Amino acid sequence: MINMLQKFPQVSFIISTHNRCEVLLHTLSHIQRCGLETSDFDIHVIDNASTDMTAARVRDEFPCVRLITLDRNQGPVAKNEALPHAMGRYVVFLDDDSYPIPGAIQRMIRHFEADVKLGAATFTVNLTNGNRECSAYPDVFIGCGVGLRRRALRAVGGLPDDFFMQAEEYDLSLRLIDAGYRVRTFDDLHVMHLKTPQARISARTMRLDVRNNLFVILRRFPREHIPTLGWDWMKRYWWIASSKGATGAFLYGIFNAILRCATGLKREPVSSETFEQFVKLQETENRLRDAIANESTDLSAPMKRVLLVDCGKNLFAYWRACQELGLQIVAIADRNLHHPARRYRGIRIVDDAAARKLKYDLVLISNLSSVHAQTRRSQWRITQDRPVIDLYESQADERPELQAYVARFIRETNTQLAVPA
Repeated sequence: MINMLQKFPQVSFIISTHNRCEVLLHTLSHIQRCGLETSDFDIHVIDNASTDMTAARVRDEFPCVRLITLDRNQGPVAKNEALPHAMGRYVVFLDDDSYPIPGAIQRMIRHFEADVKLGAATFTVNLTNGNRECSAYPDVFIGCGVGLRRRALRAVGGLPDDFFMQAEEYDLSLRLIDAGYRVRTFDDLHVMHLKTPQARISARTMRLDVRNNLFVILRRFPREHIPTLGWDWMKRYWWIASSKGATGAFLYGIFNAILRCATGLKREPVSSETFEQFVKLQETENRLRDAIANESTDLSAPMKRVLLVDCGKNLFAYWRACQELGLQIVAIADRNLHHPARRYRGIRIVDDAAARKLKYDLVLISNLSSVHAQTRRSQWRITQDRPVIDLYESQADERPELQAYVARFIRETNTQLAVPA
């Protein structure tokens, strides 16, 4: 018999883990100090067939945690195993080495209560060295710190079971947007991410990045955009693989994707409106047109020559916008992917030093990743006097007291872990 007066938790934390016992225990201790009453949250841990006594240690040291043990490693998408048991109104996905800064969960709840169409509230992710990380696209959450409305998850389903790891956030984010929900990143929600290197195998990561990003394109993108974005994304991954000596892993990922398509990959494309919200083809053109008009009013000569900065994942949108507006792209400046023989649609990819010697009227940051875009526009604004435009630059100013609190929390974390600041 169900007790109708039973109080359900507001938040369900879900973590998947594999052979990282000590860091998981550290994370669980921080979750218990998240700031909520113990009756307002529950914790679910999925142990992906660990062999380092993870299950026994969790049972002994955190008996309140619901532990689900699997007989094989299903990767981060194993979080799905806990969804039927998660009773919270909101579900928080974390990595086994990431945890919310105290106060963030209460603010997350307020964001959900203020916006009934908010499907995913993405946390600002802080690393122990003071840097931050984020998704390559603003409408994609990052899996080490995100709150999800459980009702939205029920409507669209969980993480894609066949991904194991890498790009699973893209697939779920697109389904949420397509169902009418919003995916937003908030600068007052923070998680610490220790970025534990154990189990982060670069060759496997590259292979699954390639395979799963192809899955996203083939499964979710409207058919007319598959050739263009598929070619663009894979060319970029090839450049990354070449720079890291991982071309074999890249080719293995392509082979995996082809094999899967040959055996049947069900297409469930999102609407054209969802695709535009995600890739921002027309929005990028509109924003660039407005930016050019605003800058040109202060200059006597027209602005025609553009230097793109960064081979971002959404580079095609910036290239297309320049073509539509009749702007000449003189080169693409990229610190990591430059190469004498490398071209993007016939455009040279050079390092920053070579780029600064070129003749251009404005610099356009061609990266939708907010963290990388912020770094790059700051670098270019202090090194030359021509306009530097970031079409998606946020005007939000994080509260100074919150910035100070987060910085202090990072210092304390480094002290506890004996990690150099």
